[in-house]
Amino acid sequence: MLYFFILLSKISRSLVFRTFAINQEYTVLEGFEMFGGVVRTSLAEIIAVITGLASVWFARKENILVYPVGMISVGLYVYLCFQAGLYADMGINAFYFVTGIYGWYKWTHKGHHKATRGISKLSRLEWGLSAATVILLFVVLRYILIRYTDSTVPDWDAITTALFIVGMIQMALKKLENWIIWIIGDVLCIPLFAYKDLWLSGFQYLVFTILAVAGYVEWRKRFLKAANT
Repeated sequence: MLYFFILLSKISRSLVFRTFAINQEYTVLEGFEMFGGVVRTSLAEIIAVITGLASVWFARKENILVYPVGMISVGLYVYLCFQAGLYADMGINAFYFVTGIYGWYKWTHKGHHKATRGISKLSRLEWGLSAATVILLFVVLRYILIRYTDSTVPDWDAITTALFIVGMIQMALKKLENWIIWIIGDVLCIPLFAYKDLWLSGFQYLVFTILAVAGYVEWRKRFLKAANT
């Protein structure tokens, strides 16, 4: 946990906020200095990034706070993605909010014999179903984005959304392989959000990728330890 707060401290020291514009609805940060240039952002994006990073840290530690903290982040990203024209990502963040409630329940209710759900691995059948679901979701979402929205990145938006839907369900069921899905999706989101000028969010997904790799390693150790006891 100490490493996480050190990371946030380093990020905050690298952000030199220039000006603030306040209106009746929300506060906007005109920009901050990062990697030698000025990047535009908003207070909503900063809060979404911080709570998003915190939620992934809690997920890695198998801490139930992943859900309430994560729901704050995804709630803000519904608005941010709508503003950026990332409609599928907007939809998946709304989906995250709903599945967050489901995951919160599943993590605290295993059944009559165990107080909490343990980590498990996907069977071959579950792997096949997961892959088929990703493909089906991609085809459907891509069609919707092209047909009914003005999205400029329908393929990109559709594949990341399909991956994250499956990843979220697997995380709610505490499947070890959920981290593999997150790693693939996070890597794809780094250039996607940068392309949409959500640079801070793009940086967030870089950190997400690192945390997801660490999460997979840590959950695998816990799974093997539980299997050998």
